[in-house]
Amino acid sequence: MANGRLNRPAGRNSNTSKQEVVIRTDRPIVVDATNHIAGRLASNVAKLLLQGQRVTVINCEKIMMSGTRSNQIQEYREFLEINSIINYKHGPVHYRRPDTIIAKMIRQMLPFDRKPSGKLAFQRLRTYIGAPNDTKSLEKTQFEKALIKRAASNYTTLAEICRVIGWTE
Repeated sequence: MANGRLNRPAGRNSNTSKQEVVIRTDRPIVVDATNHIAGRLASNVAKLLLQGQRVTVINCEKIMMSGTRSNQIQEYREFLEINSIINYKHGPVHYRRPDTIIAKMIRQMLPFDRKPSGKLAFQRLRTYIGAPNDTKSLEKTQFEKALIKRAASNYTTLAEICRVIGWTE
């Protein structure tokens, strides 16, 4: 204390929160999701988001789900039957677009409901069907551990599943 004043750093607000300390990069990490397994891709993207990176996922319709086409469609149709008994609007929202399905999958791997860092991390995520023009000039990355290992016939693309459950392009 000098002259009855507290020593505070210069600036508008001396209270700094953890939200302001997050390092933000100008360019997002662009992930080309072609031939990636959905869960492994989502966990790798969630880790990047929690580190403070901005992540853009392109080609979400080409993400692979492991398992046969009939099993995947049956599982998703059973998931679509889950709703509220009293009012269907109170039940869970069932997304039918590939980009929103993968965004929700990534959100479930973040502490979205428990911590503000999870909400901030989710705000740094962008998912797209195809590749928008502003990402075409950026370098695209892929996760080696998330790529499919076996023949593509053992997997089903997210676009095939979404078309069956009601997605119209």
